[in-house]
Amino acid sequence: MLKYILSSIIIIAVFTGCKDQQDVDKAEVYNPVSDSLRFSGETHLRNIKQLTFGGNNAEAYWSFDNSQLIFQSDWEKINDQGCDQIFIMNVDGSKFSDGKQYRLVSTGKGRTTCSYFLKDGRVVYASTHLDNENCPETVMFSEGRYVWPIYDSYDIFIADPDGNNTELLIGGEGYDAEATISPDGKYIIFTSTRSGDLELYRFEIETGETIQLTDKLGYDGGAFFSNDSKKIVWRASRPEGEEAEVYKELLAQGLVEPKALNIFIADIDGSNVQQVTDLPGANWAPFFHPGDKKILFSSNHHSLDKGGRLFDIFMINIDGSGLEQITHSGTFDAFPMFSFDGKKIAFASNRRVDRADSRATNIFVADWVDEPQNVDLNFKPVK
Repeated sequence: MLKYILSSIIIIAVFTGCKDQQDVDKAEVYNPVSDSLRFSGETHLRNIKQLTFGGNNAEAYWSFDNSQLIFQSDWEKINDQGCDQIFIMNVDGSKFSDGKQYRLVSTGKGRTTCSYFLKDGRVVYASTHLDNENCPETVMFSEGRYVWPIYDSYDIFIADPDGNNTELLIGGEGYDAEATISPDGKYIIFTSTRSGDLELYRFEIETGETIQLTDKLGYDGGAFFSNDSKKIVWRASRPEGEEAEVYKELLAQGLVEPKALNIFIADIDGSNVQQVTDLPGANWAPFFHPGDKKILFSSNHHSLDKGGRLFDIFMINIDGSGLEQITHSGTFDAFPMFSFDGKKIAFASNRRVDRADSRATNIFVADWVDEPQNVDLNFKPVK
């Protein structure tokens, strides 16, 4: 049984003058006692709320009106198909008109990944269902190496937000997946093996024009646009020597080893490439801070001496300075995604209220605190 420790309640009031009188225009109340999913040191997060409760749920991306999240899940309560499918849920946890809390928007066939909202409310996601309606074989290890499968049967589809009118949008030979949308609604960026390597491509929604953005050996993927739609951020490996040969051998088998990744930015046409991080381990799942001057990403660089199994969310300036750890749960924390108004953040985590070990990866949302106050700097979790 948890013992609640009394903490102070900070009331911030904003006053405005009107006809020589001061009236309370707004009062915002934060109660640290109730923030049971927050950990010490998480100075930028408040009011953390859990939205899924079992299985593996990840890559939760915001609708343009900030009211919904689209995500992938293998949670048996909502998905008995056997591998990831795509769902939509309301950010406030409320149910849809049909009484369901989670709405299936993919076909329920094959394996899916990397979904996103279009500005008109439709959704995109990658799926293998055209090749085979069953779940493809999952490979996690190859010759002692932890690997991700790169299914060449992945194509990118578009659908209505209720899952109807599913159409092939981007396809052809090889892997096509990891699609995200520019905030101005003009472009889709995605990863493909159509060149023989894992490279980034930009698809213009209105015309269908597709251009290649990267051309260096290695896995270029997980790309997102800046809030002003002028830059992109992504994670990439740059293997050399023997590691380059291993990379090519694995890719020929439809596999990739995600052990040496760093964060890069560039203009949206692929020019002016800058490497942001130069850290050991896997540095991935990057996303621009609302001001476009910083990037949040997930990394295990700080836990390599303990096996590298601990991933936390970090923030860094785009020039590579000012590295700051954001999450401190002691579990897996990744996929940080800001709402379009910059007020909230969604992320995936293994954290629990009771601090017990868990392999369930769930979706959480929190208020983002850009400038932490004393109540944030001095936060202590309930015991």
